[in-house]
Amino acid sequence: MADDRLKSSGATYSQAGEGYFEKRQLKRTAGFWGLWGIGVAAVISGDFSGWNFGIGEAGWGGLAVASVLIVIMYFGMLFSIGEMSAAMPHTGGAYSFARASMGPWGGFITGFAETIEYVFTTAVVVFFSASYADAVTSELFGLSMPGWVWWLILYAIFVGLNSWGAALSFKFALVVAIISIGILVLFGVLAIANGAVDFSRLFDIAPDPAAAGSSDFLPFGWVAVLYALPFAMWFFLGIEELPLAAEEAHDPARDIPKAGIWGLISLVGCGAIVFFLNPAVTGSEALGASDEPLLDGFRAFLPGSLAAVLSAFALIGLLASLQGIMYAYGRNLYSLSRAGYYPKVLSLTGSRQTPYIALILGAVIGFVALVVVSLNEGAGDVVLNIAVWGAVLAYMLQMISFVLLRRNFPNARRPWVSPTGNAGAIVALVIAAITFVGVLVNPTYRPAVIAIVVFYVIGLLVFGFYGRHRLVLSPEEEYAVTGGLHGYDPEAEGLGGTIEDEILKGHTD
Repeated sequence: MADDRLKSSGATYSQAGEGYFEKRQLKRTAGFWGLWGIGVAAVISGDFSGWNFGIGEAGWGGLAVASVLIVIMYFGMLFSIGEMSAAMPHTGGAYSFARASMGPWGGFITGFAETIEYVFTTAVVVFFSASYADAVTSELFGLSMPGWVWWLILYAIFVGLNSWGAALSFKFALVVAIISIGILVLFGVLAIANGAVDFSRLFDIAPDPAAAGSSDFLPFGWVAVLYALPFAMWFFLGIEELPLAAEEAHDPARDIPKAGIWGLISLVGCGAIVFFLNPAVTGSEALGASDEPLLDGFRAFLPGSLAAVLSAFALIGLLASLQGIMYAYGRNLYSLSRAGYYPKVLSLTGSRQTPYIALILGAVIGFVALVVVSLNEGAGDVVLNIAVWGAVLAYMLQMISFVLLRRNFPNARRPWVSPTGNAGAIVALVIAAITFVGVLVNPTYRPAVIAIVVFYVIGLLVFGFYGRHRLVLSPEEEYAVTGGLHGYDPEAEGLGGTIEDEILKGHTD
């Protein structure tokens, strides 16, 4: 029919059809504490594993410099994301921001970057969780299983948990986030009480005479700071997922910016505990390549069996992130699928109003990726860098979106405004770009870069020839197509129906 298709910015929209949105409903269940919990839970595993590889790349001092830059980036970015999420409280998050500011292609490129970030971050957390779990069961029960068995078990449990219902997801995330913070505090208290802390161990990596500017503080020179930036991100990567909960939050315009900022403050405190104390217990050189740095920290001053028991609790921190970050990839896939960028079947929610098909697909992709990279050494940090590469690309595009939206939509409704404005977004953009370069120039992670380029070539070809001609006016798309006049509040305005008819008929070619 001539009057049921809309062409806009190189994309084609069709009627969603009767019952389309009714089969793709989410349920509002989260308040401030639920959002804070899911945000902190998604990130907290970064304090248990992954960050320490930055010491191996740049020494403790190099990672310290990198971490300061990354903290500045995250505050500037969260201020900007908070403003955009309050103005566009849709599940799409980053994809929604980029779609409104840069059109369908910008929306796809940004949304696909977040898909890579969250699916592969989940895989990293599964990898480290399996390492911790096997170490604990080996020491306590003499039970050890191949990595792939642990991966299957972990994916199965948490796909089931996330599919059971959003209310359970938020409650579980809040509980394990609080427990995880308690474990980190306990580690710090016990390390100090046992006299195990020696800050001279922070600088026990011998300076490399071949590295320009090397010293005890920067054993591999200043250039190594660039290599450490991706690992410094591991303290905070994932906290930016909160806009994905917009359609499941009771008051997204108020609570998402607030939960993001307080979540980041909480994570800075947690990161400081392990960053200063963990290498001060074990030594930086010993920690730089460990898959379970906190377990190594406990082992340094506690008997083996007791360290294993406490590390079993430390495993909770990793499982918290597994819950939180899996939630993120489920909603990311859901929103892009609901709008037609991905196959629409991925956005079906079923009776429990959770995107169960999207959750299963993300688990399958992550598991296959782990199996493939595990055939080579350094699987954990290669997958980690795939996740970071996707993240920084999404960060850069979101900061560009922020500046464009302020310029192109000056009169748009903004219930919450960034205190740092364009300056905060630009600083965050510059640091994200430097981090992006840090991944590209490090030859160790060239396979990660090649893998992502391959993903993007395939994704762009599929979207260009197929996806962009089969879009649907989801809330994110309605907001963009109408210049912000419709789609702000999906619950109050409704989905599809009369408004969809008016938009399509008013834009017929």
